Amino acid sequence: MARQTINIGTNANDGTGDPLRTAFDKINDNFAELYGDGDASTILEQDTAPKLSANLDVNNFQITTDVTNGDVSIQPNGTGNVSVAAIQFKGTTLSSTDSTIINVNEGLVVDGTAAVSGALSSATSLALATGATVTGIADEDDMTSNSATLLATQQSIKAYVDTQITAEDLDFSADDSTVLSIDLDSEVLHFAGGNGISTSVSNNTVTHAIDTGTVVTLTDSQTLTNKVLTSPTINAATMTGNVTVDNLIFNDTDITTASNGNLTLNPGGTGTIELHAATNITGNVDVTGTLTTDDITTAGTQTITGTLIVDGVTIKDNKITTNASNTVLEIAANSSGTIDVQNAMTTIGQTVTGTVTVTGQHNIDNLRMDGNTISSTNSNGGITITPDGTGNITLGGNYVAVTNELSATDVAVGSELLLASGAKIVQITTNEDLVLQTNGTGAVTTSAQLTLTGSFKKAIHTFTATDSVTETEHAGRTLLLGEVGGNANVVLTMPDATGSGNIYEFIVSVAMGGSTTYKIQAPDANNTFSGMIQYLDEDGTAVTAFPTVAASDTITLNSGTQGGLVGDTVTLIDIAADKYAVKGQMRVSAGANPATPFSADVS
Repeated sequence: MARQTINIGTNANDGTGDPLRTAFDKINDNFAELYGDGDASTILEQDTAPKLSANLDVNNFQITTDVTNGDVSIQPNGTGNVSVAAIQFKGTTLSSTDSTIINVNEGLVVDGTAAVSGALSSATSLALATGATVTGIADEDDMTSNSATLLATQQSIKAYVDTQITAEDLDFSADDSTVLSIDLDSEVLHFAGGNGISTSVSNNTVTHAIDTGTVVTLTDSQTLTNKVLTSPTINAATMTGNVTVDNLIFNDTDITTASNGNLTLNPGGTGTIELHAATNITGNVDVTGTLTTDDITTAGTQTITGTLIVDGVTIKDNKITTNASNTVLEIAANSSGTIDVQNAMTTIGQTVTGTVTVTGQHNIDNLRMDGNTISSTNSNGGITITPDGTGNITLGGNYVAVTNELSATDVAVGSELLLASGAKIVQITTNEDLVLQTNGTGAVTTSAQLTLTGSFKKAIHTFTATDSVTETEHAGRTLLLGEVGGNANVVLTMPDATGSGNIYEFIVSVAMGGSTTYKIQAPDANNTFSGMIQYLDEDGTAVTAFPTVAASDTITLNSGTQGGLVGDTVTLIDIAADKYAVKGQMRVSAGANPATPFSADVS
């Protein structure tokens, strides 16, 4: 049955459409067409063998036809494709809808010709049936094609190689530089031995054998008879009986010469003759050069003419010197013995180690030591005691008495520096400052009243950029906030509060411009500020005070609502561990209302 269309009329409720009964009758007929003829067994949702048309069945996830040997055709409309999951069919073309690789996971048999337009890749091997041919494989014994795309067969490769080898000669040469050749196809290369050498061939190996009765080898024990060795090198040789070398005769432990011949031991270059055991000399010994010995013992009077060198000491005439450059000549008595100089002794550049006792007056250049007094002998001459490098001059005793003025660059006092009544510490240079400076974090203290006869001038430090505030450098000083031009943000970080009582007074000397600020902040979240800062609103006479909160750790001045005009002050006092007391006076320019400078930026 063809699909029936319900007439709904031209306009709503104009009476031109199908009546309700007619319309629903068409609907029932269409559903009967879809679900079957009304028989429960033919309804799609109940039918065990439903049919989509007269001969097309849908059953058990299969689409088939009742027509014997009939085709089942799935035809898209126009240029449309038939898609099954990610596989797409279009005409005779198989492709993937997502442009990925199509995997064939089972064996694939192609009965016709397979044309591969792209690259053919095999993960394991490419197997061809026996007798199969491949288009593009050439069988040419002479390889005349010279093709880069054709493969040669085994037969053609063998034939070509055989041809090339037969046509070639093998060139060879010997130690006499003679060059010969043999034809590889018709001639045989012969390996011949020589005197005491024979050759043999086994498999692919040519062996050269030596006749030890004719040829001397390195490892065999052989006897040489009536042989002349020219410039030989003999290592670890054992010789029995008399051995004559030119005019020298070696026999047992004796080395003798021919009649009245001298025996000369002459090492080469800078070498020496070394006798390591006890040596007995029964005759005279004449030494024409230098005799160098260790631990020599002689008996009787020894007369040495010329120069005597004993280890590093040279004795010649009346002079004893060291023979190594810049070495010390030491004359030392044994144990408690002394060196007794019988006559006057003159020394130049004398260095004395140990204790030297001089009785009476001792003059050294212009310096005189007499009793307990060291004085200068030249008119108005001074005495200079100068240590080397960073060395110190140490004066012992309970007191060091200076009868006149003491002038020094640095004076280190172990315990106390005592000044006589009316004594002063005076800067020797006119108009120069006298500086009392501690080392590290030390402080200058006094146990009595300090009286200042002149004015007390605080040192001034100016902050021009972000910096860290330190106890040593900034405590007790007047600290100016003076960033040049007032156009850069400046952040100043306080040191850790310890309860030292140190005072840090900040005064604005250059007002910040634009959106820039001065910030004074704690070193970490544990340190906080407690106190308040007062503000004078320049629009009137009202004064506003802003207190800190529990977590306040940052003070911000912006030359606007938070103060920071030239002359504004902030004072921080280290009152306890992690606690600063804060106070300050600020002004707010006309047109702005004061705002708290406190925040918890570090926290």
